[in-house]
Amino acid sequence: MFDSVDNENKVGAKAVGAPGSLKAWCETLRRFGTMSLADVMQPAIKHAARGFVATPYLSECIASSASDMLKDKGIADIFLPGGVPLKAGGRLVQGDYAETLTLISREGEAALYSGELGRRLVECMEQRGGFIGHRDLAACRPIDRQPIRGSYRGWEIVGPPPPAASGVHIAQMLNILEGFDVRALGFGTADTLHLLAEVIKIAFADRAAATADPDFIAVPVARLTSKAYADERRALIDRNRAKRWSAGVSQGEGAHTTHLTAADGHGNVVATTQTINNMFGAWFVVPGTGMVPNNYMNLFDPRPGNALSVQPGKRVTTSMSPMMALRDGKLAYALGLPGGKKIFPSALQALINLIDHGMSLQEAVEAPRIWTEGNALEIEPAFSERLRDDLVGKGHQAVTVPTVAGGMNAIQFNDDGTLTGAGCWRADGTPIGVSGGLARSGVKFTLEMAPR
Repeated sequence: MFDSVDNENKVGAKAVGAPGSLKAWCETLRRFGTMSLADVMQPAIKHAARGFVATPYLSECIASSASDMLKDKGIADIFLPGGVPLKAGGRLVQGDYAETLTLISREGEAALYSGELGRRLVECMEQRGGFIGHRDLAACRPIDRQPIRGSYRGWEIVGPPPPAASGVHIAQMLNILEGFDVRALGFGTADTLHLLAEVIKIAFADRAAATADPDFIAVPVARLTSKAYADERRALIDRNRAKRWSAGVSQGEGAHTTHLTAADGHGNVVATTQTINNMFGAWFVVPGTGMVPNNYMNLFDPRPGNALSVQPGKRVTTSMSPMMALRDGKLAYALGLPGGKKIFPSALQALINLIDHGMSLQEAVEAPRIWTEGNALEIEPAFSERLRDDLVGKGHQAVTVPTVAGGMNAIQFNDDGTLTGAGCWRADGTPIGVSGGLARSGVKFTLEMAPR
């Protein structure tokens, strides 16, 4: 995140970037979907209109953002009734949002990009000093880009391309780790965590220098994901001592989130991560709509001349990591999680847990994690104090934190045609199998639930 005076790029109308998700979802549904937009949206409309019971996790999230939400009556009325954060067990009803979703179900994306919702959004921006106008909405369009495909110990790893950072840098980190016997080093040992920390720092150094919107920056994807570049970076790692890393590439000219992994009996699979950046976006509601705008401007660098600097039409770089892993051409795993900059290193660790450490799906998504961007090395409490001391001995500034990134969820595609779902303790994510319609054979779904 990049700071600005008075947090204007984080809270309020100036923090809002042009919204593209609705147009992308509608286009995706037209091209690949099996249901109408109205049918797809009906459950969301029902939950907004009738409400749902707030979980302890949601209540805690509201409480942590209360000071900013109290600045806007619209959002405070929804999440802080009477000025008090909605308590666990309370009912969250969003009537205006239900009407907004109903309008979209009837009119499609036109409701926002050229219709009534767009008019209200632009009017709100004008009144509050924001930057989104009708031309910005009209210019929003989805872009088809090929996914990043890497390889790791005979597995094919597939992830999103730039401007997302995850696909490139997960492939890069796996390439570096491929030169070490991670399985023999063992899960959760000081040697393994030291290697992970160094590899993550390498990725973040290169990410800061060169990963951005490829329409504006010539992102060196081929070099970053090459085995030769991994050899160069691996050779510089000290197995016994932490280092400071600078970028090994340069730019050319030119993350409070929701993840869902879903599959059906026909073989359709979706791993999607979407976000309005912070948990409650820009911490206000567009009057009369129930819409909470994003605060994506906080992900741009306010300083000119850098890969992530603000430019008209530039798409933001994110760490979102909807990932898939294939073995012998067959899909084996699909996974993802929320967590800002900590997302793609966490997805990397889950893949290693599955491939190198032979964990079950549930174990892989729930296993303790680490994260660093180059300064402190954050480790979760499940790692012992002795392990933390060993990492300090290797030169890491190791600190224990409650969680690293958010609740991961995943699906495993078994050889017998069954699916296994898993969700972890760090959020409200839950594996669910849904049946219905005409009976047919051959589709089974198993769920793994962690003890609470």
